[in-house]
Amino acid sequence: MGIEEQGFKSSSGRYRVIPRTLVFVTYEDKGLLLKSAPNKKIWPNKYNGIGGHIESGETIIEAALREVREEAGLPTVNNLHLCGTINIQTEDPSTGILLFVFSGESTTLAVTSSHEGSPEWVHWDTLPAEDLVEDIPHLLPRVLSDEQAIFHAVYRYNQNNQLVVEFYPSPAESQ
Repeated sequence: MGIEEQGFKSSSGRYRVIPRTLVFVTYEDKGLLLKSAPNKKIWPNKYNGIGGHIESGETIIEAALREVREEAGLPTVNNLHLCGTINIQTEDPSTGILLFVFSGESTTLAVTSSHEGSPEWVHWDTLPAEDLVEDIPHLLPRVLSDEQAIFHAVYRYNQNNQLVVEFYPSPAESQ
């Protein structure tokens, strides 16, 4: 099968997604969050996991590791694994964001800031919700859970432009 047989041309007008990663890194009893730079267009001065767009030709794991290196200066993340996927509604009904959520472990506390913001080691349960990107309180319990099941979710916005988070059971949970 050649590249022209991937069905891209025939998918014109269909729903499309922009792939992104989000990584939550731990070190012993601490978690690494990125405090967004104050001049950022979205989520200025808010804490979020580390992540970003998946570049052409990258696997989702390569993208997750690259983002951790770029945004936090961590050279490696051990035990990186997929925790879940989230389909996110955008203002364009024909295009969404497909977010791949990971967790992993660091062997060092040494981090460096980037133009994206300042990485900070925190205790997960001490951060006020108003300092977090709005979905983080929904995500952390699932990401930090000892369960191995991969979660799936959809983020929608209601008529008041408020986030609505819908988690769906994994195939194993639904049986």
